[in-house]
Amino acid sequence: MSPSSQGGHDGPLRVLVARAVFPDIIEPLRDVAEVDTTPDDAISTPETLRRRLADKHGAFITGSERIDAALLDACPQLRVVSTMTVGVDHIDLAACAERGVTVTHAPDVLTETTADFGFTLLLAAARQVGDAERYLRAGHWAKWSVDLFAGADVFGATLGIVGMGRIGQAIARRAALGFNMRVLYHNRRRLAPSIEEALHASYRDLPDLLRESRHVLLALPYSPAAYHLIGAAELAQMQPGATLVNVARGGVIDEAALAQALHSGHLGAAGLDVFEGEPAVNPVLLRAPRVVLTPHIASSSLPTRRAMAQLAVDNLLAVLQGRPPITPVSG
Repeated sequence: MSPSSQGGHDGPLRVLVARAVFPDIIEPLRDVAEVDTTPDDAISTPETLRRRLADKHGAFITGSERIDAALLDACPQLRVVSTMTVGVDHIDLAACAERGVTVTHAPDVLTETTADFGFTLLLAAARQVGDAERYLRAGHWAKWSVDLFAGADVFGATLGIVGMGRIGQAIARRAALGFNMRVLYHNRRRLAPSIEEALHASYRDLPDLLRESRHVLLALPYSPAAYHLIGAAELAQMQPGATLVNVARGGVIDEAALAQALHSGHLGAAGLDVFEGEPAVNPVLLRAPRVVLTPHIASSSLPTRRAMAQLAVDNLLAVLQGRPPITPVSG
């Protein structure tokens, strides 16, 4: 079947797939559109992205591509932007809405995998796994010692979760039911009592959550209001020796203040999967002690990444063929 007109458009539909993606998942797009792929997985500059999208009707993107008003003005035929991420802070939603561009994302399919990794990062940070492995690999291990990399317990401790959406709730279930943890949470909106009861979770305002929690895990969506939500003042409110884990977005934490809290010994450990300005990582974090750093891989299991890509393609196909999107971005 050759690419054809859909939804009242004259001429062939054209789609950009901005990064290298599983070829078998992309293949169905070729039945309805001319597909411009990126087999070398190069990240486009803003200028290159505008040029490649100039005549396109649909875009398959990741978190690496910024969709803003200037780009949209240069791409008048664009009808749908489908991101395989759940977060959409790289897309100007208001500008898309003003121009009638549908935006879709990939919620739900990465929830459990990301929650697994959030808990993995919590365990690795609290138990100082990163420093311990580097110590061993460097050949420093000469004897067993009573306090060698003696970290913090996780089982039975208090966990404070900031952001109680799908991922936060999945982490809460692991904490309460699997690790017998006392779970506190902070969220823009308090959950219904029935959900709190099912999750064994209690609501706190942010200062109280920071003061009461041995471990704090960030899983909130990014917004301008969340920028540096955790700064020097908030870190000072945390318990001495506490653990901080971030699987949200890098901009939520003031990284310089975090490094200082680690160097001073006030903060016991940190686990970070996201960074402000990534893929660049602030050098102060690379020099900080007791921190586990991973390259934004919380959703990176093969089944989950395939499911994310499949949902992005399914959303593109739906909109290009005149059907409602499966998972449109709301709000």
